[in-house]
Amino acid sequence: MTDSKIIYTHTDEAPALATYSFLPVVSAYASTAGVEVEIRDISLAGRIIAGFSDRLPKQQQVDDALAELGELATQPEANIIKLPNISASVPQLKAAVAELRQHGYDLPDYPDSPTTEEEKDVRARYDKVKGSAVNPVLREGNSDRRAPASVKQYARNHPHSMGAWSSDSRSNVAHMEADDFRANEKSVVIESEGSLRIELTGDDGSTTVLRDSVPVLAGEVVDATVMRVAALREFLTAQVARAGAEEVLFSVHLKATMMKVSDPIIFGHVVRAFLPELFAQHGETLSQAGLSPNDGLGAILKGVESLPEADAIKATIQQGLDDGPALAMVDSDKGITNLHVPSDIIVDASMPAMIRSSGHMWGADGDEADTLAVVPDVCGQLVEAGEVVDATVMRVAAL
Repeated sequence: MTDSKIIYTHTDEAPALATYSFLPVVSAYASTAGVEVEIRDISLAGRIIAGFSDRLPKQQQVDDALAELGELATQPEANIIKLPNISASVPQLKAAVAELRQHGYDLPDYPDSPTTEEEKDVRARYDKVKGSAVNPVLREGNSDRRAPASVKQYARNHPHSMGAWSSDSRSNVAHMEADDFRANEKSVVIESEGSLRIELTGDDGSTTVLRDSVPVLAGEVVDATVMRVAALREFLTAQVARAGAEEVLFSVHLKATMMKVSDPIIFGHVVRAFLPELFAQHGETLSQAGLSPNDGLGAILKGVESLPEADAIKATIQQGLDDGPALAMVDSDKGITNLHVPSDIIVDASMPAMIRSSGHMWGADGDEADTLAVVPDVCGQLVEAGEVVDATVMRVAAL
C-alpha cells in the first residue's frame, strides 16, 4: 500500500445494516484528509462465493478478500476496519448456501458425510468458511482492539442490571465429573523434532487416522484429550431427569458456533438425551432425510415438513416436550427453545445473563424461573465416529 487507504469490511447481519449509516460517515471524515476508503466483502456469503469461484461462471466469480486482507494485516501500513462477523455454524452455512442458490449461484450441497474425493473437496472448502474463519486471519499484525474512553465511560454510567438472588433459589450448574476433556487431558514435552499422528481406536479395535501428520519441534508441549461419549450420554440423561425432579428449567450452554468444533456435536447429544423417543422411533427416517440433531430441533421441525411421516414425527417431538422437564426458551413468544438452534445459546454470553437475572431463564409460559444450566465441558474436539480428540502445540521458542 503506497497510498493512504482504509479497508472497510462488509460482514453480516446487524453490522451489515449499520454499514449503510456508518460507512458514509467514515468516508466523509477520511476524504477530508485525502484518505480513500475501500470495501472488502468478508461476509459469509462472500466467502462462500470466493471459495467456489473456480466452479462459477465468470460474471459470478470474486476474489478471495479474506486472503488478501490476511496478507495486508501483516504490513505496518495496513489500516483495516473489521466489523463483527458471524462464526457460522453448519445450519447457518447451509442456510446461506440455499439463499445463494435462490440468487442463481450453482453451489454444491454441504456434504455431512463425504465419501467421494469430490465430496471431500467440497467439504474442505466449506470447512474453511464456517466457524471463526475471519478472526485468526485479521487479528494478525498490528491489531488494535481497544475500546474508546467514551464507550468505557458509557458502560460505567449504564451498568448491566443485577437481579437479586433468593436464598431459596434452585438454580445450579451441572458439569461432567469424569471422562470429560479436563479429566482425560494429557500433556507431554517432545524430545526431538518429528511428526505425530492422531488416531481413533474404535470399540472393535479398528483404527481410523484423524490427522496423518502433525509436525512438532524438540521442546514443544503437546496436549491431547478425549471425551467418552458413553459418559457424556449418561451425564446428559441424568441432568434431564434432575431438572424434572427439581422442577427447574433445563438448559444447555455451549460454544456451538464452530469456534469449538466439539460443541455442535455435543449439542446433538443433548437433543438426543432430551428427546430419546424421537430418535428411538424415527431416528432412521431422520438420518435418511439428512436431518441431524447437531443442527437443532428447529432444523428437524423444518426438514420433516416434506416427509410422509411429518405428523407422526412432530407428534413424538411434542410428546417429548410435554413429558420432559420444562425447557428454557430463547424466544417464548415464538416458541424457540434452548434446543432449537445450536448457536442461539453461547455460554460466554448466556451464563452471565442468567447470573444477572437472579439465576433465571425464560420458560415457555413467558415467565422467569430457576434453571439448571448444563455445561458438559469447556474444551476439546468431538469427532463424528463417537470419540473425542483434542490436540494442540505450544511453541516453546515463542513462549
